[in-house]
Amino acid sequence: MEFFANMDPLLKTLWFIAIPASLVFVIQSLMTFSGMDAGDGIDADFDSNLEGTEAPFQLFTLRNLVNFMLGFSWSGISFYDIIENKTLLIVICLATGIGFMAVFFFIIQQIRKLAEDNTFRITNTLNKTGSVYLTIPAKKQGYGKVQVSVKGTVHELDAVTENGKIETNSPVRIIKIEGNNLVVVERI
Repeated sequence: MEFFANMDPLLKTLWFIAIPASLVFVIQSLMTFSGMDAGDGIDADFDSNLEGTEAPFQLFTLRNLVNFMLGFSWSGISFYDIIENKTLLIVICLATGIGFMAVFFFIIQQIRKLAEDNTFRITNTLNKTGSVYLTIPAKKQGYGKVQVSVKGTVHELDAVTENGKIETNSPVRIIKIEGNNLVVVERI
């Protein structure tokens, strides 16, 4: 503790913030990259009703606090001997801490853009083309089956037609959706 004994109180405070914040940051990073951390900084770390909010980013999280403290403390330590005016130093530290939070926000936004929803929704088949898998009887007298590709995945759906019978392997277009797994098709 001889290192801290003769330090100015402001510099000592900055070190006492920097060391634990850096340690928590390293632990968070290791947990994130090893897959043990499922959070992405979106959930708030306090009990509150956040239902109905579409906020992609919550301000009050442990991760944001750590990012702010890292920027605040390390910039203060770095500029302590360079900037004589301590008020200006604290303002620069605050700005740097907020900057660290903003950079983290930007990184999370970019990562969220990589997310893709490949959930099958029958509404995505409207006006798509496919082929008849099982013959479709004429004028809604029964069901046939069609295969249609949506987002790179082939789906088999029950199908009816408003016109004449459509044979197997015929190309068709989906013109209407009637139910969870039933489509109305027409021959192309």
